[in-house]
Amino acid sequence: MGIPADYRSEWSGKGMSVTILVCVFLLFVIPLAAQESFLSLEDTLSRLSATFYYDPLGEVGVLDVAGHRCVFPLWVSPDSLVASPLVPVIIDGATVFYAEAPVFRQGKPQFPSSFVETLRQRIAELEEEEKSRFRIAAIVIDPGHGGKDPGAVGELMKNGKKLTLREKDITLRAGKELYGLLKKQYPDKRILLTRDEDVYVSLEDRVAIANSVPLKEHEAIMYVSLHLNASFNKNARGYEVWYLSPEYRRNLLDPDRYGDNKEILPILNAMLEEEFTTESILIAQGIHKRLTEEVGVLLPSRGIKAAEWFVVRNTRMPAVLVELGFITNQQDASLLYEQESLSRFVKALYNGIVDFTTTFERSGGFVNHK
Repeated sequence: MGIPADYRSEWSGKGMSVTILVCVFLLFVIPLAAQESFLSLEDTLSRLSATFYYDPLGEVGVLDVAGHRCVFPLWVSPDSLVASPLVPVIIDGATVFYAEAPVFRQGKPQFPSSFVETLRQRIAELEEEEKSRFRIAAIVIDPGHGGKDPGAVGELMKNGKKLTLREKDITLRAGKELYGLLKKQYPDKRILLTRDEDVYVSLEDRVAIANSVPLKEHEAIMYVSLHLNASFNKNARGYEVWYLSPEYRRNLLDPDRYGDNKEILPILNAMLEEEFTTESILIAQGIHKRLTEEVGVLLPSRGIKAAEWFVVRNTRMPAVLVELGFITNQQDASLLYEQESLSRFVKALYNGIVDFTTTFERSGGFVNHK
């Protein structure tokens, strides 16, 4: 019996050929399970809060449950067959358990109740495990300047009119849009703006906002400062990403926490400094890569650079400063002024942050900072 056309879709992924071979082999060598009740596709998706699609090449089904991809063979059975074989269910390409196979019966997919309940329990276990992993718990977005501090100022000719552009306005627009995207992507994380309106926030206060965020044992934080460049050379243009110079040394640890063991403090501080530097470079590389992909055809890259900007040297966390373009260049200024093109810059920032966060959390944290 073939799979109904309504459930066919295209799907491929890394390692899929191995998964298909394993699933097909086990499908025929594991004996049939005992008879039990089945749930409709609609009931299954409702119970698991999941989505479903089908790979016709491997004859495997895929359930997306709470962000976890669950792959399993589908048993194509005659309507008279009640029992189905035990098959492997592979979660995120790693976790495997065995359950009675879902089937296509009377033209529709059906799921054994034991399959649904076991999958629900396994996903719950994975969710509990993830809570104890080292994770990015907070992301601080710092729109540069504000209030009495306009930042860099440029002029833009638009439809025959001269517009005055201020760095503080554009960084705020970009910061608030980035904040919205990150809040939607990470409802369980603390996404902070150092300012969400046109107010003056000193450099010291920006640093204090970031450094005062409370973190638990397995939590980390990152800081991204948004700025625009300016130059007397009106032809200067392009984006660049900055991180703290590796040669700059800071006191990152509280001596009072180490009591009589203060002699090890310099060693621990140096290790943490190196870790923050590495992570800052990775964030800078990720954001720069995404900017190149998203807006690289519109303006040039000025590269990834190291310096000792106040906010990146005083925040005790991985931190970068992004110069999105030159407000004093007509082409860059136009890109940063128009909402459609500014959103492309924001999308690049968002994707770069998500890339780093995903890599960091999947590794369980490059090191434990506590």
